[in-house]
Amino acid sequence: MLILAILVLGLAAGWVSNLLVGRGEKMSWAQLLAIGIAGSFMGGLLGSLIFGDGFAIRPSGLIGSIVGATLVLLGVRAISKRP
Repeated sequence: MLILAILVLGLAAGWVSNLLVGRGEKMSWAQLLAIGIAGSFMGGLLGSLIFGDGFAIRPSGLIGSIVGATLVLLGVRAISKRP
């Protein structure tokens, strides 16, 4: 059940980050999932630890997941646009 929750929340974080910085570019579900899970790990874990929520699913972790996924997406786009 935990793995399913991680996948769903990762996909949601990737989707929201794509909406925030999408610029009309289409991304596959696999790309959104990879970006969302990486961002969730980076932002959600750090957000939960900074705000003292531990490893439980809390709003600070969800917000951190979206922020982390957005930063990962911006990084991927900056690297992919290099010649």
